[in-house]
Amino acid sequence: MMTQTLGNGRFCNQLFRNVAVSLIAEKCHLMVDYISIDLIRLLGISLYTEGTNTYADTVELSDANYVEMYNNPQHITSNLNPNNDFFQTKEISRLIHAYIKTQKDNVIWANPFKDRYLMNNDVCIHVRLTDVAQHNPGASYYIQTLARIKPDNIFIATDEPTHPIIYEIAKSYPTCKLLNLYMIKTIQFASTCKHVILSHGSFSAVIGYVSYYSTVYYPSMIKIICGTAICFQLMGGFKYNI
Repeated sequence: MMTQTLGNGRFCNQLFRNVAVSLIAEKCHLMVDYISIDLIRLLGISLYTEGTNTYADTVELSDANYVEMYNNPQHITSNLNPNNDFFQTKEISRLIHAYIKTQKDNVIWANPFKDRYLMNNDVCIHVRLTDVAQHNPGASYYIQTLARIKPDNIFIATDEPTHPIIYEIAKSYPTCKLLNLYMIKTIQFASTCKHVILSHGSFSAVIGYVSYYSTVYYPSMIKIICGTAICFQLMGGFKYNI
């Protein structure tokens, strides 16, 4: 038996969980089997894989006990089961955000669009919809933010390109383009744009975390409506919009 991370949630929820586990595993040399590790490596983010410690029993790792285990790794004498939580509280997100900042050189090197850094006046909008469309701040948030930016090119990344919100944005900005890329390349391309306008949730948070040279915009209401939105509060100096 060993510590394993499973496919609970979409890719960026898995990324948050994996990094959270990796930070503890490195402290106590746990052997970990990570889901989606190859995809995370494509982003240039490393996870701890040199652990050799495995145990006969397993204990729960959760939002509630994470910080205690992180601060007291010497007490860990079991495998960990992290698969019933998302590790996106303020304290845990702060640790994950800080770690991803240390990966900056690797993330930039791994980005196939790296020649775009600091070389454009483009904006990429991430519009999270489908099963959580009710939490989206609405078309006016994106349209009003675009009016402040006046970009050369507008790219829209979304999980529901036929949604009325996308239609309203395109109606106001007919030259905007849908970004039809695989999720890893979507994150990578978006992060090279001079401006990034985010929605809510972990995918937007990861885009924001790796947009090292961008001005990042996200709605202030996100702090109220979305449990994962605490992640955004760590990106100091970024813009709040309504």
